[in-house]
Amino acid sequence: MELEAGSVVEGRVVRVTDFGAFVELPGGEQGLVHISQIAHEFVRNVRDFLNEGDIVQVMVKGRDAKGRLDLSIKDLTPAPEGAPPPRPRRLPKQSPEFENKLKSFLRGTGGFGGKGGKKGGRRKR
Repeated sequence: MELEAGSVVEGRVVRVTDFGAFVELPGGEQGLVHISQIAHEFVRNVRDFLNEGDIVQVMVKGRDAKGRLDLSIKDLTPAPEGAPPPRPRRLPKQSPEFENKLKSFLRGTGGFGGKGGKKGGRRKR
């Protein structure tokens, strides 16, 4: 069975990971439903939505550069009306050690773009 982008097929969840679920399709080929393609709402834990052995309908989104199937469950369900927008991504916090090293470096160089030691660019002769 040739799977093309936009095809809707039924498959069985064979493995659940932190980043999504692998679904086996008719013919034995497997594809990934990425965590972002499981539901319209924010998905913190894939296992809250899918478990191994579940039978699911998926849409084939296409193939990546390595020929692996990209699948979606979310594209088959209508977005709920009045739903909150997706959660924004947070930038990771830097470690305190890094922050201290950065502050020390900036003091020693005169700040961003500084030429060294003293402000104003004058050097002692």
